[in-house]
Amino acid sequence: MIENSVKTAFVGFGEINSPQELIKTMCNKAREEVKSLGIEVISTDHVTDDPEGKDVRRAISELKGKSFDSLIICLAGWIPSHAVISITEEFRDKPILLWGLAGERENGRVITPAPQAGTTALRKVFEDLGYKFRYVYNVIGKLSPLDKIKNFTVAASAIKNVRKTKIGMMGFRDMKLYNTLYEGLSLKEKIGVEIEYFEMLEMVNESKIVDQKEVQKILDKIKNEWEFTKPVDENFLKKGISYYLAIKKIATYNNFSAISLKDVDGMKSLMGFPPAMIFMLLSDELNLCAIPENDSMGAVTQLIVKQLTGQCAAYLEYYEFFENSVLMGVPDFVPAEIVDGRVRVTGASFGNISGGVLNISTLKTGELTLARLSNTGTEYTMHLCRGEGRLMKWEEAGWDDPAPQLPSLEIVTEIPVEEFAQHISGQHYIISYGDNTGVLRDYCYLNGINVM
Repeated sequence: MIENSVKTAFVGFGEINSPQELIKTMCNKAREEVKSLGIEVISTDHVTDDPEGKDVRRAISELKGKSFDSLIICLAGWIPSHAVISITEEFRDKPILLWGLAGERENGRVITPAPQAGTTALRKVFEDLGYKFRYVYNVIGKLSPLDKIKNFTVAASAIKNVRKTKIGMMGFRDMKLYNTLYEGLSLKEKIGVEIEYFEMLEMVNESKIVDQKEVQKILDKIKNEWEFTKPVDENFLKKGISYYLAIKKIATYNNFSAISLKDVDGMKSLMGFPPAMIFMLLSDELNLCAIPENDSMGAVTQLIVKQLTGQCAAYLEYYEFFENSVLMGVPDFVPAEIVDGRVRVTGASFGNISGGVLNISTLKTGELTLARLSNTGTEYTMHLCRGEGRLMKWEEAGWDDPAPQLPSLEIVTEIPVEEFAQHISGQHYIISYGDNTGVLRDYCYLNGINVM
């Protein structure tokens, strides 16, 4: 399953001739600010350029063997570059954040230990040495750039944590779609995610031996928590719960962090069971990322977004483009986390596809981020866009009358729709609430993924 820990190492610096109590105080304050973000910090006392190099050796010794995913180099004042480089070269495999603190204004004048003299002497050197790094700095009288620091450290830890994850895929290439395919070796090399397949027959066999007491327990729970706008046959609900418990067993045994199912050509056509409620239970009960139609890259995007934001990383798909906005929705399920109010379900059927339980919940509105990872051969790209989600009344043609109001949002994009549309890389995009482009960009930079 997904690990959410964020670990960084922190080393503060200041020249041996600078006021040491001032340097110490500034470094300690900065370290506590990082800790206030909920980040686990491994640290050492501040480092000087003492002639014997004792501070450098001590810092290296104290950090060696410790587990952390990024290194914060925090300059409280000027320091010759060699003292810093002696340490960063020992940990050059780690993403590095170069952070310059700031002096103070006192009685109409600036008093400073010259931290930006130190950082500016290092920025291009870091670049030339091939470090993966970000450069941030404080401004006198302003708050520290903690949002940038958090984004970078979270992204660095996410790279490791995402590499531990696996996606469980039932079936392959739903509806013979091309956009849901993937290249396994480059995905493993670049992102670290593995996709493992299991058969529909395995789900069916496991569903026949589930504990009926557990089925009844979940049935009672959803009857209490979900709002049914139309009665739904109890046996149908029990069947869905049995399928969910079967997949839960498979996912738990294989340590899957995400699930995708063959939807239209599988569950609906072969089983006569639209999987909306299965996805709802996988997401809300088991805390797994879930996406239909064997969408491999959509599932990978979900894992990345969830790791970076802590959100469920729901998907929406496109229905219409307008001049300044796009209409996005889902024809089956949304996680409870993004629902405004109670989860609402109904019985419904679409054309010749068998009927079943349909989620018709109202989605939360507000600022959000759209994201999708894609690849061309071994090159990977993340398409990102901020937007504002609003409610819009509409319906999809083909549903039994009266057509259900599907979970959806009209999303006003921050860039012109025409520009956005020309870079769209799939029908399913992953949404997260708030502006998460910063942390996604940092993740992509550190992982060698292009950003559009």
